[in-house]
Amino acid sequence: MHLQVLSSGSGGNCTLVRAGEVNLLIDAGLTLKELELRFEAARFCARNIHHIALTHGHLDHARSSGSLAKRTGAILHLCERLMRNKSVEQAPKMETLRIGTATPLPHPELPPTGDPLELCATLIPHDAVPTVAFRLEHKGRRAVYLTDMGEPAPAIAGALRDPHLLVLEFNHDPEMLRKGPYPINLKKRVAGRGGHLSNDQGAEVLGHLAGPNLHTLILAHLSLKNNTRQLAVDAAEAKLAELGLEGVEVIVADQDQVGRNIEV
Repeated sequence: MHLQVLSSGSGGNCTLVRAGEVNLLIDAGLTLKELELRFEAARFCARNIHHIALTHGHLDHARSSGSLAKRTGAILHLCERLMRNKSVEQAPKMETLRIGTATPLPHPELPPTGDPLELCATLIPHDAVPTVAFRLEHKGRRAVYLTDMGEPAPAIAGALRDPHLLVLEFNHDPEMLRKGPYPINLKKRVAGRGGHLSNDQGAEVLGHLAGPNLHTLILAHLSLKNNTRQLAVDAAEAKLAELGLEGVEVIVADQDQVGRNIEV
């Protein structure tokens, strides 16, 4: 299994997962034109997307999900409440995410294998209800994708603990947010229980999830105005050192550039 972040941030989010013959896109928050450019940069043909999974209904995650599903024939996996979302209305095939249950994602034209890509959704706190994090498993390898979380929630750790690769939100620095250009209502929303994880909160969640199998941590959904790459990396590396996991590679996901294709 390989994971490649194509875009991460408030301008749009999407991540490509390739597992054997099956290809999954987590979120489709860019325009179709921009998605095509990201696929081209990743040397990937959009027609080969078999599944699209949505974390939640905000536009920076769901924007092109329905139209991309229509163009590619991919199955769109989402929570039932999102099926009335305008962003998904063009999707010809939808399947309801089963919270807490691993769902095999087969290739639509090949016989099932003994090592399917499995997707499991876990509810997390955010002001777009419902919002989920994903655990992906394939041939004994495990990746976790968790962004847009309003506050650390230790109770979810059991479903997401000890991945080999972790994509985790480190959205903002509280002091930069406080002094930054956002209007006060938006500042309260970002910092509130339905908003986004600060660097310190991201590090706290990392402490709940990281285990001995972790080899790569991708810092995701960084605010361009209320955070810096160095502040996020410093917070993550300090927590990893505290956990005795100094050997974990820390990568910052970009809004405007396609990331590396990383083997899970």
